[in-house]
Amino acid sequence: MKRLKIEIPSGANEIIHSLQNNGYEAFLVGGCVRDSILGRTIHDYDITTSATPDEMMEVFKDKRIIETGLQHGTITIVIDGEGYECTTYRIDGNYSDSRRPDSVTFTRNLKEDLKRRDFTINAMAYNDEVGLVDPFNGMEDIEHYKIRCVGKAEDRFSEDALRILRAIRFASQLGFVVDSDTDWNIHKMYKNLENISIERINSEFCKIALSSEFYIQIRLFREVFSLFIPEIKDMFGFQQNNPYHIYDVWNHTVHAVQAYECDCEEDLNPIDLITSLAVFFHDIGKPHCYQDGEDGIRHFKGHGRVSADMTDAIMKRLRFDNDTREKVVQLVYYHDATFEVGEKYIKRWLNKIGEKQFRRLLNVRRADIKAQAYTEQESRLQKIDNIEYILEEVLQKDECFSLKDLAVNGNDLIEIGYNPGKEIGNTLNCLLQLVIEGVYLNEKSELLKYVETTKEWMKLGENYNGKII
Repeated sequence: MKRLKIEIPSGANEIIHSLQNNGYEAFLVGGCVRDSILGRTIHDYDITTSATPDEMMEVFKDKRIIETGLQHGTITIVIDGEGYECTTYRIDGNYSDSRRPDSVTFTRNLKEDLKRRDFTINAMAYNDEVGLVDPFNGMEDIEHYKIRCVGKAEDRFSEDALRILRAIRFASQLGFVVDSDTDWNIHKMYKNLENISIERINSEFCKIALSSEFYIQIRLFREVFSLFIPEIKDMFGFQQNNPYHIYDVWNHTVHAVQAYECDCEEDLNPIDLITSLAVFFHDIGKPHCYQDGEDGIRHFKGHGRVSADMTDAIMKRLRFDNDTREKVVQLVYYHDATFEVGEKYIKRWLNKIGEKQFRRLLNVRRADIKAQAYTEQESRLQKIDNIEYILEEVLQKDECFSLKDLAVNGNDLIEIGYNPGKEIGNTLNCLLQLVIEGVYLNEKSELLKYVETTKEWMKLGENYNGKII
């Protein structure tokens, strides 16, 4: 086999050669080696070395050093403004908290260091002098698209239960398959995730939701996800008994997630976390708000609101930031709203939730439709396409759909005798609705003339107020 050659950035190269010149071993290790082999973008270059932290600090005493984690053998060396983590070869002690080793022992043996790592594809090291060091056949697993634990999967998951989600995440990001022994132990040991902080679980869950095979993982490992989102259990096997649906609620969700991810891949657009989560949660409330008609058809009136309320509670529990949570909840709430074709309807939506959220909402709706029965599916998807076409026209024509686009502002109203305060806000909002509805053009003179001559303005304001959608 041709000798592997990995491009090493100058800063990392300088660190490796400096350590070698002082009699120590040094290698790139972990994710940067894996991603170099796979041709993926590399975000961090980690270095492992036989030098202890004290020895590293002596070698690089003329450089800026950040004491990242001395007790675990890690320092960060800054070269040309770029930080590189360097960690001493080590052997981990017991993991009593299923998270971190209780103690570490430094070693001069690279294989001992690689042996403590999670998966074979992350247990490879490289430098230009030695080439690839791969004692656990990580390269072979890359060639066979496999996620396999180093040594016994049971031992690796006992040490750090988060590795269960990491295995799923790597499979999802890389398009790999979890090997049989690792898979079996995930299903056997997933409850150990109860020992992991919700913040760490959230981080891995988001990476899975952002990956290209989220839909595959929620199908294969639904029990794992139900451990920290138990609300999805009610969706498993819950029949919809509706002519618009051919799947139970859970499998409809899986197919909707797949449809969204496939659309992103087809359009060469990156997966958006907010949209992905909204598609995942959009029908979570259905098992809690159904009515069976006399004709045997099941209806889910108001399930958008119920699903949104449940999503809000789940995302608070999972410690999502407020902005992400609020945007996801909004999309879930509106996902089943009535969508009409026409400029004024689109401008109402733009006024209500903004362009970016409206585009997300259309993507959620399209994924939802694609996961339903084929009855009238083509016409419903065509309707979404028509809305998107008109949306582009509205944006291209720079149409007015928000107060900032309105030709009249508060100062203009004060100049003609309005008092600062609530009255101005109501008046501007009413003018905006009249422009959105096409009653008046967005022209300053016309709008001011209307305001000055209309005697029933506040009454009209009450009639328009809040009726955007």
